[in-house]
Amino acid sequence: MKYWMFAAGIGAVAMAGSAIAAMPKGNPAKGQQVFARCAACHKVGPNAARSIGPALNGVVGRAAGSDAGFRYSPAMKASGIKWDEANLDSFLQGPAKKVPGTKMIFPGMTAAQDRADVIAYLKQYDAKGGKK
Repeated sequence: MKYWMFAAGIGAVAMAGSAIAAMPKGNPAKGQQVFARCAACHKVGPNAARSIGPALNGVVGRAAGSDAGFRYSPAMKASGIKWDEANLDSFLQGPAKKVPGTKMIFPGMTAAQDRADVIAYLKQYDAKGGKK
């Protein structure tokens, strides 16, 4: 019995590791095209300004709810999320599932490749909107 539980635990860890490894490699050029879906609410680049949503310059590595001057939902401010690739991927799948109570009204991106491409696109920009 103990052996079976130990083996099941190893299997769960292996599956979690393969899920992380299964994230496709993102293409920033394709991500720019996919980001067009986001551009109605979010801006990125040298002259990006807040819009309906916060500007996303430097978002990769930033704490959620931390863009000064943007009025985030209490849920986003309290989420404790750091926007690494895994958290962005999960959030882009369904914002309201990742952060219940978020103001972001977006159904999510179902295609893993689209999410990886958008993340690769966003990773190019530093906090001031310059390309790294």
